[in-house]
Amino acid sequence: MSQIHNYTINFGPQHPAAHGVLRLILEMDGEVIERADPHIGLLHRATEKLAEERHYLQSLPYMDRLDYVSMMSNEHAYCMAIEKMTGVDVPLRAQYIRVLFDEITRILNHLMWIGTHGLDVGAMALFLFAFREREDLFDCYEAVSGARMHAAYYRPGGVYRDLPDEMPRFREAATKYHSADEMRALNSNRQGSLLDFIEDFTNRFPGYIDEYETLLTDNRIWKQRLVDIGIVSPERALQLGFTGPMLRGSGIAWDIRKKQPYEVYDQLDFDIPVGTNGDCYDRYLVRVEEMRQSNRIMKQCVSWLKQNPGPVISANHKVAPPPRQDVKEEMEALIHHFKLTSEGIQVPAGEAYAAVEHPKGEFGIYLISDGSNRPYRLKIRAPGFAHLAAMDEMARGHMLADVVTIIGSQDIVFGEIDR
Repeated sequence: MSQIHNYTINFGPQHPAAHGVLRLILEMDGEVIERADPHIGLLHRATEKLAEERHYLQSLPYMDRLDYVSMMSNEHAYCMAIEKMTGVDVPLRAQYIRVLFDEITRILNHLMWIGTHGLDVGAMALFLFAFREREDLFDCYEAVSGARMHAAYYRPGGVYRDLPDEMPRFREAATKYHSADEMRALNSNRQGSLLDFIEDFTNRFPGYIDEYETLLTDNRIWKQRLVDIGIVSPERALQLGFTGPMLRGSGIAWDIRKKQPYEVYDQLDFDIPVGTNGDCYDRYLVRVEEMRQSNRIMKQCVSWLKQNPGPVISANHKVAPPPRQDVKEEMEALIHHFKLTSEGIQVPAGEAYAAVEHPKGEFGIYLISDGSNRPYRLKIRAPGFAHLAAMDEMARGHMLADVVTIIGSQDIVFGEIDR
């Protein structure tokens, strides 16, 4: 009789289900995993070290590129840390705009997650559905910042500019791929402002979530692949440092937006979805419900923003630039603009930690200042790092095919892990 010995295989970094450049070394007993050893560092870009050599504002666009699926949420934590150290007040309208775009970002993240998780597990159609909605939300990013992904829209003290009164439209003439009637149909919900466009999206989106659930929630193949896979108990989830949907999937109703509210979250009405079993299926259900709750928050923000005009960035010109019109007319404003552009923000000596409820969990920025115009140290608390550390525990005893399900369930993006 030939004997089968344990053997070791490489999973990734080029594997399509590795969600970036994850390399897993799997010790197998036949098809069963005995040990899973995650190797990181293949994408390392030294964001924290680079920040020490740049002005505070110059480091802002690096935040978008950490978790490149949750761009504005990363910017938000960074701006909040600077605001905490400088004592800058953010205008109320800017706070609502930030919350609105945080929730747009959460939906963008969860759409990417549900589409790619479906692909990993074998549900091919969902990817096309999810990316259809992502295009609308990228149009919102583009309308406010000019960029579809790496927006750099938030600023210490508020946001770069107010929401546009006119939503960009497609050209009405027939193209190689669309008739004139089809182009007019594409423009039907773009006749008003950006807020009108977002309002139209929030009215349509619950129906789209129903479509995703029709495809997946009671699908017997989907349930066979996710139910009872990667179970984490509530106690163990806390010990492992889980946050976000990974923690809530295990039944713990911890959400920074509710427990330690920032901006205007304490004035908004929404619920925290929690799971019961702590398996991959519960984490799926939590994220789907989170999309519905984000949609609720967006509706409330749109309603408030339509009725309340006002400034969108601080009037403290040591931190935020003066309006362009003033720069052209007033010497004082020109000096402020010049100093901010050439030297950046002078942050008082000290340290601060600011965290947001990022789509993947608690994303925090720990900032130490020596009183100069650049950080002495910047440390990023990335939610995915703690989740990846639990990979061995979650995968042990499962089959090789279940590794793909667990990685998808963790919603890992390597930009924030290899920072």
